[in-house]
Amino acid sequence: MTVVFRLMATALALVMCISGLPFGLRWLDTALRRGGLTPLLAIASHAQGQRPRVTVPTKPPAPQKPASGDSDADAEVVRVETDLVNTLFTAVDQNRHFVTSLRSEDVRIFENDVPQTVSMFQRETDRPLSLAILIDTSESQRGVMAQEKLAARAFVESVIRPSVDRAAVLSFTGIPKLEQALTGDPVRLREGIDQVRVELSAENERLLAAGEDPLPIEQDPSGYTSIWDALWLTIQEHLVKTPDNTRRAIILLSDGDDTASHKDKQEVIDLAVRSDVVIYSIGIRDADFPEGKLDAGALRKVSDKTGGRTFIPAGPGDLTQAFSQIDQELRSQYLIAYSPTNKNRDATYRRLRIEIINPELRKQKLQLLYRQGYYAKK
Repeated sequence: MTVVFRLMATALALVMCISGLPFGLRWLDTALRRGGLTPLLAIASHAQGQRPRVTVPTKPPAPQKPASGDSDADAEVVRVETDLVNTLFTAVDQNRHFVTSLRSEDVRIFENDVPQTVSMFQRETDRPLSLAILIDTSESQRGVMAQEKLAARAFVESVIRPSVDRAAVLSFTGIPKLEQALTGDPVRLREGIDQVRVELSAENERLLAAGEDPLPIEQDPSGYTSIWDALWLTIQEHLVKTPDNTRRAIILLSDGDDTASHKDKQEVIDLAVRSDVVIYSIGIRDADFPEGKLDAGALRKVSDKTGGRTFIPAGPGDLTQAFSQIDQELRSQYLIAYSPTNKNRDATYRRLRIEIINPELRKQKLQLLYRQGYYAKK
């Protein structure tokens, strides 16, 4: 009887497990704890494991609607290309003081002499800066190098906001040299400025002292000055890679006397305009150096055409003042934007002109500084 009872109980448990009755396994487990059905647990478990599994589909979560209430299709990222032309400009009075109270109705902008409707006009005081300090280290700079470095260090300390702005330091003779890559760290920038040295090899120094030509530039670039090549590389290799919302500018310290560039001034101007880079020139050289000259005209051309300014300091105080003026100008600008009436995307150069139309302000004979043109999109 005992054996029969056990067999009947086992069969009943198996039937309940296989049939999926929820109490089948619970009953079997109770019997196991009481002993007597241990050998049959494996059979029951095996039978349970062989049952086909039924997967119940779960309802996917409802898609989240955009906070704005737009449809799902509208929530997709859509890139819209705008044809707005943006131009920064600065206004100064006859005493060279910056005018910071202009309004949209005070000015008018022209493209190829055709008046444009202004879409945006605002003060630009906090735009992040992407700057390059480019220092001529040819022999003509030996007597003024210490002054240049002192003024450049003071400029970095007063202008660069570590968490917002970035600057690079480059020097050049016949070839440019990166002293410090773009960084917002004032300490690294000061170190980059400190390591700038006048570059002239002993052999070229001997040849120049004897009144002879220096070694070929391919052999020794230290006896040459390639200003336009250095500007080209600074723009192409460093500034064009910075974010579009930054104010890109180069501060060039040189006498403007180029002797070896492969690029010419106009090529540099075109690249700077296309890349939205402004060039500020500080014309300086060693007054006791007999070779070459201070080519203020060349410096003015690249600065005026790109929206910058040229400074010709007469002494250390004027050099410091030049850096201070650049600092103020970078923080005292206006942004004016318009959608051009000429919608052709022909990559042509288009002249810009901004003028004061407020009668009272016109009497003050304000000077407006801005880039003189741009290239249309292709």
